[in-house]
Amino acid sequence: MDTYVILKDLAIIIVFAKLFGILARKCKAPQVVGELIAGIVLGPSVLGLVQQSDFLAQMAEIGVILLMFSAGLGTSLKDLLRTGVKSLLIACAGVFVPLVLGAILYMSFYGFSAVGTEEFYHAVFIGVILTATSVSITVQALKELGKLKTEVGTTILNAAIIDDVIGIIVLTVVIGFKDPTSNPLKVAASTILFFALAIVLGFLCFKLFNRMNSVFPHTRRLPILGLALCFGLSYISEKYFGIADITGAYVAGVILCSLDSSDYIEEKMDISSYMIFGPIFFASIGLKTTLSGMNEKFVLFAICFVIVGLAAKIIGCGLMSKGCGFTWGDSLKIGVGMMTRGEVCLIVAQKGLNAGFLSGDFFSAVILLILFSSIATPIMLKILYEKMPTAKDSAKAS
Repeated sequence: MDTYVILKDLAIIIVFAKLFGILARKCKAPQVVGELIAGIVLGPSVLGLVQQSDFLAQMAEIGVILLMFSAGLGTSLKDLLRTGVKSLLIACAGVFVPLVLGAILYMSFYGFSAVGTEEFYHAVFIGVILTATSVSITVQALKELGKLKTEVGTTILNAAIIDDVIGIIVLTVVIGFKDPTSNPLKVAASTILFFALAIVLGFLCFKLFNRMNSVFPHTRRLPILGLALCFGLSYISEKYFGIADITGAYVAGVILCSLDSSDYIEEKMDISSYMIFGPIFFASIGLKTTLSGMNEKFVLFAICFVIVGLAAKIIGCGLMSKGCGFTWGDSLKIGVGMMTRGEVCLIVAQKGLNAGFLSGDFFSAVILLILFSSIATPIMLKILYEKMPTAKDSAKAS
């Protein structure tokens, strides 16, 4: 492709992504929704101003790696360890129920297939998309309500973090089955070996970075070497273990998340991600979204996809919360708080497209889910806290 055409495409994407992102934020929707819509408008489905290219695909891949690295940096290992069994059980239910219901939904529309067939894994992947939780909208809503530091708020926050970790592991395993030569034992062994390597390498890297941080605090060499670790683990995970590169990027972030300078590293990563790689990633998803396959059957599927996506989190997380000793009111709040979808959901869908698990048509259903969940969650939480105040809501998390 002509270099000057690439520069033109980048200029158009950045301007449109920012403009639509601002409009989305003014409409009380996540900025990423606007960036997605910008990609759809620019793509072949509407204006056709920008065409998908290998260069944009590679830039988008860097964008998703940076996003997952930042997500890992924002993880709190202390909080994960402190929350214990309750958050873990709620997170497991928040993955299992959407995974099963999503697969059943797909097979209900497109036919039930035998276990191990390609269509079966397509159905499972639809369930994998529904496992992701984006807690940023919920956190903002709880802050405005003054409920973030309650037991319910803390449980939602930590369960969402664990939820994404489990979801990434499930994604890794499912993508491993795409290789026709793979088998369950091989996939499981590769996954276990990678995480074993990550623990050993992570311990050594943390010690090295911690030493550097004490000698050179808040210097640019830390984020530069952190970025090198991110890209290195992304390469190793994909090349030698057959595990999605985003898993390696996320693990790299988790390795460094306990550093005193982790916020500084994350801040530096956000600059490049916010300025160029993030908008290109989200807009590229819009570019890949096709509307040509939209018929009555798919529209009905998209509507059911949104309903199942919202209901599955409420059912799974809500019922498990009740089993963990929360009241029905608090259990419902936790379920509603866990139903938002965002960046991780898109990242999973993007990986599914690259691996051949789904077509561009399905991105429109994913975008609808993100939009509806982002709008509905704050409204429902506000109503629930007004209608069902409890003693636990005012108790500080221990």
